[in-house]
Amino acid sequence: MKKLIMSIVVLALLAACYKDKGNYVIDMPESPMIQNLDTLYEAMTGDSLIVQPKITGIAAENLECEWRIDVPEALVPESNHYKGNALRIVFGLEAKRYTARITITNKANGMKYFYPFKIQGVTEFSRGTLVLSADQAGGKLSFIKPDNSVQPNIYEVINGQPLPVDPLHLHYVKNQFTGNTPLGYWIISKQGGVRLNVNTLKKESLKPGTLFDNFFLAPPTINVGSLLAHPQGVLLGVINDKFYGGATTTWDQSATYGMFGTYADGEYDLASKFVLSAANNNYTVVAFEKNKKQFVRINLYGSPMYFGTQYSAIDADIFNPVNVGMDLLQMVQINNADTYAYVKSADGKIYELMFNVNFAGPFNFTSGHKRLFVRQEWITADTKMVASRSGYIYIAAQNQVFRYNPLSEQLQLLRATIKGDVTMLKLEDDENTLIVGSAGTLYYLDIQVGKSGELVKKIDGIPGSPVDVTWRK
Repeated sequence: MKKLIMSIVVLALLAACYKDKGNYVIDMPESPMIQNLDTLYEAMTGDSLIVQPKITGIAAENLECEWRIDVPEALVPESNHYKGNALRIVFGLEAKRYTARITITNKANGMKYFYPFKIQGVTEFSRGTLVLSADQAGGKLSFIKPDNSVQPNIYEVINGQPLPVDPLHLHYVKNQFTGNTPLGYWIISKQGGVRLNVNTLKKESLKPGTLFDNFFLAPPTINVGSLLAHPQGVLLGVINDKFYGGATTTWDQSATYGMFGTYADGEYDLASKFVLSAANNNYTVVAFEKNKKQFVRINLYGSPMYFGTQYSAIDADIFNPVNVGMDLLQMVQINNADTYAYVKSADGKIYELMFNVNFAGPFNFTSGHKRLFVRQEWITADTKMVASRSGYIYIAAQNQVFRYNPLSEQLQLLRATIKGDVTMLKLEDDENTLIVGSAGTLYYLDIQVGKSGELVKKIDGIPGSPVDVTWRK
């Protein structure tokens, strides 16, 4: 009986709800309309930042605005909070990206409305090109502004000291896996190196400022073969004939990020040239053991691990990668696939070896061809050459640059006139432009489809001979 009564009550309530058509008049509070508020603002450090949106929909006497810039490193967060219908400040923060927010309050009813945006701090060095060059006095660093004007010897001007002699590389290191977070510039010389703050070009003081300091336990002397920048923003390469890789197992803003531990364990002595290959974000290294004259495998499992000739040699009758029997002079790779090594035999002949590797498993080394190179006199340990994703290899010979097709062995002289011997070749990011360095000058050559290396522009005023170049856009 009780169950029956309860059922009748529930049905009555449901019927009442069904009959209620919900004909209510809801008086929603008036919302503001905001215009001229961008999602991103650039602010020059030390300069004025003005954000002045147009706000309508709320009576002026009821409108109140509060601004907040989130600065994680700030000891007093409230120091970056402001009031007023417009944000007007002198931007004194670092050249980083900050999250910001305007809170609009309708004082008539207490309703609050939130609008986020971002602020990117910049300095005069946030955009431009850095050029590393060499002269009799040692290394030189120059900064090229977006208007192509040159500030020579910028390192000495800012830091009050000269760069090391025998410069080799200039790397802009950034972590591509965290949104291209900029981590610094590395200037590498034969016997060491210096790291610079990307925004001030000052030698780093919080992080290791020299290559020697970048070791957890540094060797007595440093002899750099070559170093490349890994996409995670660390250096890796050949030092003292051994292979080192920077640590990536901590936060990329940590002072120990990118530091060198011990080298990849093994009994080997590497030639300076090596290739960093990528497949599905797995990075492996093709290197050359110069005493045993063999190609070797190095895997990057957090830290570099030397596996030597632990791979299967396929088509070894073309050439045996475990016993090449010649000295390595140059090595380049096209689009993480075809690799070309230029080796010198005991009788002085230069051979071109083409091969493919899969060092991510199964571990294969596939020989493609072995042939005498068409221009024997061009290839030395100092030859400037660079491979493009389109399949061409650009080679410098004295004051000329040639486009070489390794499939057909065809050579094409690029049209631009270079006044002195070429000391540097570098491809722009889109590979439509080849940057050629020669004493005092950078030449920008058009190499996109249908072009033959016509001169796009040249920049003079570089002290000494360009060695390497990098940029931020």
